[in-house]
Amino acid sequence: MKQIKSLLLLLVIAMMPLQLFAAHGAEGGKLNISEIVLGHLSDDYEWHIASYDGKALSIPLPVIVRSSATGQWTFCKPETLPSNFFFDEAHHGKIYEKMPDGSNVRPLDLSITKAVAQIWIVVIVLLGIFGYCSRWYKHRDAKSEAPRGFVGAMEMIVMTINDDVVKSSIGEKHYKTYAPYLLTVFFFILTANLIGLVPIFPGGANVTGNINITMFLAVCSMLAINLFGNKEYWKDIFWPHVPFLLKAPIPLMPVIELFGVFTKPFALMIRLFANMMAGHAVILSFTCVIFLGWSMGVGFGLGLNIFSILMLLFMNCLELLVAFVQAYVFTLLSAVFIGMAHKEEEVE
Repeated sequence: MKQIKSLLLLLVIAMMPLQLFAAHGAEGGKLNISEIVLGHLSDDYEWHIASYDGKALSIPLPVIVRSSATGQWTFCKPETLPSNFFFDEAHHGKIYEKMPDGSNVRPLDLSITKAVAQIWIVVIVLLGIFGYCSRWYKHRDAKSEAPRGFVGAMEMIVMTINDDVVKSSIGEKHYKTYAPYLLTVFFFILTANLIGLVPIFPGGANVTGNINITMFLAVCSMLAINLFGNKEYWKDIFWPHVPFLLKAPIPLMPVIELFGVFTKPFALMIRLFANMMAGHAVILSFTCVIFLGWSMGVGFGLGLNIFSILMLLFMNCLELLVAFVQAYVFTLLSAVFIGMAHKEEEVE
């Protein structure tokens, strides 16, 4: 009983800064949860860390745009953007340019946004991880024992994805060609998901919850499926093994099969995007409930905060699982679709 009372006392003491912070934020106006959640989920030209007393602590990211009117490149920080450029809130804060005729156009924008910076961080982390594992294998003796610890865990994951996903889905004959791509996709998605769960810099960016990034990954899988598919794969699309009336004179089944060429990568894109964005949105919403509770008073603060903290712990544990599951599912479905493009000719 004493332990429970001590735990509750520590919980109240830990929540006191949240009460003061929420009360201070409430002075400036009503807490807008939807704006906070959508702001954290969207991409940006700066890396926002915290806000206090109306001032934002942010890391400015380089803006790189090419003027559609003059063709001149501009390199600057977001706060020093030239007057002919502006951030259009109606288009998710993207940079637009005012043309001499009064119209607004979207210039060529190669800026290092928050999502792009997070991708670079993921790449650096992956290079460090696999560089370390590579050095271990390079310097080990031929008679040395199997790897342990971190290197052993990485070997287990690589062997699992390679043997149980890539090899079993594509087949013994072709799997080695696609294994590097599929392993890269798996570890990129997994690492981006895990770093995205870290609430402070250099984590927190919603990379796999950005539909542009999931679309690029899906297009890469689509190219791997269709550019190297064998003749049996294309035969099943344009002249499938169905009754003649279903493929001529009205090509019903060929149209459906051809439509499937595009729906497969579309499903990959939407599944990864929707699941990761929803997870981030739920976690951010429960975080906002903490501040909303304290702004309503101590009684509401204690009740809502205990509930929110418990749900946050549950959702973060669930998101750790989802981070692996989504990387696994994307890789598995890509491997299955690639395997379907290399099916052997059926012998009648």
